[in-house]
Amino acid sequence: MTILILGQAADRHAAHIFRRLERLKIRCEFWDVATFPTQAQISWSPLTQEGILRLADGRSLSLHQINSVYWRNFSGVKVPKLPHESVQKVAYQDAIALIRSLLQIPSIHWVNPSQAYQLSREKPLQLSKVHQLGVRVPDTLVTNDAIAVQEFVQRHAKTTFKPIYGGAKTQLMAAEHLNPDRLRLSLRIAPVTLQEYVAGANLRSYVIGNVVYAAEICSASIDFHHDDEAKLIPIVFPEVMCHRAIAIAHTLHAEWMSIDWRLTPSGEFLFLEANPNPPFMTFEQQTGFPITQALIELLTGN
Repeated sequence: MTILILGQAADRHAAHIFRRLERLKIRCEFWDVATFPTQAQISWSPLTQEGILRLADGRSLSLHQINSVYWRNFSGVKVPKLPHESVQKVAYQDAIALIRSLLQIPSIHWVNPSQAYQLSREKPLQLSKVHQLGVRVPDTLVTNDAIAVQEFVQRHAKTTFKPIYGGAKTQLMAAEHLNPDRLRLSLRIAPVTLQEYVAGANLRSYVIGNVVYAAEICSASIDFHHDDEAKLIPIVFPEVMCHRAIAIAHTLHAEWMSIDWRLTPSGEFLFLEANPNPPFMTFEQQTGFPITQALIELLTGN
């Protein structure tokens, strides 16, 4: 049986897991989905579930050989540039439909399944599902209505804003952001996520199966995700929070994910966000927690 690493060749986390599997002499293959359909080929029967993945270097892998997949990232397929936009759109949709079908083959252990990645792209729904578990989430609004923005900001001492999908850092709302002309222009381009700012310590927990590791993130930045100088201090996560983190992962269809929290001075934990394909190497290096080994055990079933 084979473990497939699905990610971009330049991704150091995917390469790290691949190299570690190779050193352990565990059969593995690396597949950058962006090589499909120009370099890689797929043949698959939806009726028999039998199929072949032919990698860019010509080597073939039966889909029945794939025991598990570490899905680091999926940046889409790369269809050649075609002269007609409508034809290119059809070609892209055909290629992506086949990939998305393969990503849901039930005989393969996906780490993580496609449902987890879908929810990570729909962060408002992710927040709603976590809130329904009884986990406290800071007051949040997603909107492109300027009046709703003004009303939300007035309800809170401090407010942060960030993109709904991601891709830019979280910022504190300031007076210049609320300039009526600027606000209307921004909201005509895209909606925004508003969230009450709650003071406290930043924590990150990693869920790997039924194991949870956690650390405090020391950073002067509002958004520590973009702070290369942030320091990680390992902590003992309370047992009740370990159970809560595992419950969140299950609700979000993930066996492996990071969860960011805010710990208030009064000792309350607030959920901020979860990521089903998180970076982990810096966390592992600074804390000493065996993330890599735990991931390999998850992939191999040991």
